[in-house]
Amino acid sequence: MNFNLTQIPDRTKKPRSNGLTMVMDKGLSLEEAKNFLSVAAPHVDILKLGFGTSFVTPNLRAKIELYQSHNIPVYLGGTLFEAFLIRNQLEEYINVIRDYGINYMEVSDGSITIPHSEKCGYIEKLAKLGLVLSEVGSKDAEHIIPPYKWIELMRAELEAGASYVIAEARESGNVGIYRGSGEVREGLVQEILTQVPAEKIIWEAPQKAQQLYFLELIGCNANLGNLAPNEVISLEAMRVGLRGDSFHLFLDKE
Repeated sequence: MNFNLTQIPDRTKKPRSNGLTMVMDKGLSLEEAKNFLSVAAPHVDILKLGFGTSFVTPNLRAKIELYQSHNIPVYLGGTLFEAFLIRNQLEEYINVIRDYGINYMEVSDGSITIPHSEKCGYIEKLAKLGLVLSEVGSKDAEHIIPPYKWIELMRAELEAGASYVIAEARESGNVGIYRGSGEVREGLVQEILTQVPAEKIIWEAPQKAQQLYFLELIGCNANLGNLAPNEVISLEAMRVGLRGDSFHLFLDKE
């Protein structure tokens, strides 16, 4: 921090195991990524190359190495994993991961149907190669998963070897744990938290109101994902009570 203020909540320090900020890169150029890192690198814990963008991104290797040079782990979006899987190319996916020096992987089934025992098998297999993030929830707004099922899926995937489970919301924040309006399905979230540790869940929260909800509910060290690169500094300020929305969260009540 650049100067001293009292009554600032304790943020975990990098490398963090909770209080994570996961950023989605949907197509930054190499120069844009450099500019982004010049401001935000201290506050970024994981970098996701969104959905299948890595397939068409120029200078992909240089971009991955740039992020990694700032000690920011990179992973390829879950949609790309699903694209390999549906084409029976799982081994080629593993070869890509190894070739690019990536040791974070996302296992998801948001766009295709995978029997859950089979999904857990993929998690178990990939966990031997690195850190696995498994995404729970559908990208289909019409597919509503009841709370008990969310809990069952999350617990099983953590037991299979996932280091974190990601609560699906898409990059728009209007499916999964949110209603079509972007409003949090509060009953769902609170029920999940009765059975799954908060530090093991990354909540996709691309919208400011969604980020604030989890900071109010869990605290400044909530794990948040699908942040746009230009929102990282704003989020970090909000995490420590230095944005109007969160200004009173951490002040002494007296």
